Amino acid sequence: MATCSVDIAEVEEIKDPGAAPYGNFINYYTFNPPENRLSLIPATLLQDLDLKDGLQNTLILDVGCNSGDLSVAFYKHLVPVSEEESDRRKVHLLGFDLDETLIQRAQQSNPLPSSISFIPLDITKDADQLQDYLNQHGGSHFHLCLCLAVTMWVHLNHGDTGLLQLLSHLASISQHLLLEAQPWKCYRSAARRLRKLGRSDFDHFKSLKIRGDVAEQAREHLERHCGMELIQSFGSTTWDRKLLLFKRAAGI
Repeated sequence: MATCSVDIAEVEEIKDPGAAPYGNFINYYTFNPPENRLSLIPATLLQDLDLKDGLQNTLILDVGCNSGDLSVAFYKHLVPVSEEESDRRKVHLLGFDLDETLIQRAQQSNPLPSSISFIPLDITKDADQLQDYLNQHGGSHFHLCLCLAVTMWVHLNHGDTGLLQLLSHLASISQHLLLEAQPWKCYRSAARRLRKLGRSDFDHFKSLKIRGDVAEQAREHLERHCGMELIQSFGSTTWDRKLLLFKRAAGI
């Protein structure tokens, strides 16, 4: 039955390209493959950030991981398969998404289950599982958090407050945060798709006060209110979205 439901969902999405109001597109990585981001990120990132020193596990979090394609590709990009198995076991990645069908797909196709895990989770409602994961691996925070093309969907569905709460929460549990915030033109496109389908606008679209350069306003919030500082920009993806790396300020 699960296979049939996925097939139906795929058919519906082909007919209805706006049928994913939370960004949970069934075939997302067919039109935005992992390489669009990975081509900008050095394979030495973990070493550059000194995340692999010592005996402690390195913990990575992927927010809104969809079907897990980017999570796996990102892990393999940063932790080459040529490394000894004992070294690779020290790096663990947790991906989550609110779409249980996508998470099932990620779990079923996961080539590194000892190092990569996927769970269904809506971070706007419950984040206890993230703390459980940290406790399980003996960590107080994630060393690196990926939040790639997620902010707009939280923003549209939960308003300015929801966006700022997401950023604050991720900053509170992360040593480093790699952020890709959709530009405002993507908001207009998402709202336009809904209108073309005869649906109502996103609940918060017209009332949003955070507009324009959303990435810049996210940076200001992270630096002014969350104790983080921008340490590097990896440039823009082929979709004209900046990849910004933040670090928790010393002493925080």
